[in-house]
Amino acid sequence: MSVQKREVLPVKNSNDVVLARQKVRQLAVELRFSLVDQTKLVTAASELARNALDHGKGGSMTVEVIVNGARSGLKMVFEDQGPGIANIEDALKDGFTTGNGMGLGLGGSKRLVNDFSIETEVGKGTRITAVRWK
Repeated sequence: MSVQKREVLPVKNSNDVVLARQKVRQLAVELRFSLVDQTKLVTAASELARNALDHGKGGSMTVEVIVNGARSGLKMVFEDQGPGIANIEDALKDGFTTGNGMGLGLGGSKRLVNDFSIETEVGKGTRITAVRWK
């Protein structure tokens, strides 16, 4: 797998969440994702950036245009140094929330992409990787 383009954006405030969404949309358009897939990517980016901000006390988003053989995709990595996720299984359940949201963030985001992984350590932070292939 090769990286064709990479950008790292801070996720420190609500405006950064908007900028993360805009960058993901821009790259999805460049890759000629369908409008439905663009919407899925932007929604996942928004949810995951908001989680990094609200639950992880801020962090960063790395977005990459990747190529693996004949297929290309968009890879998003959200990292924070927050409290971590105590129970990933619970966190992925619809309706589970530790905040004021609807509890659709992680589970919903996972369904919007093709590849999804969570690395977390309580007290150290969380790294979520999401990939949508074209």
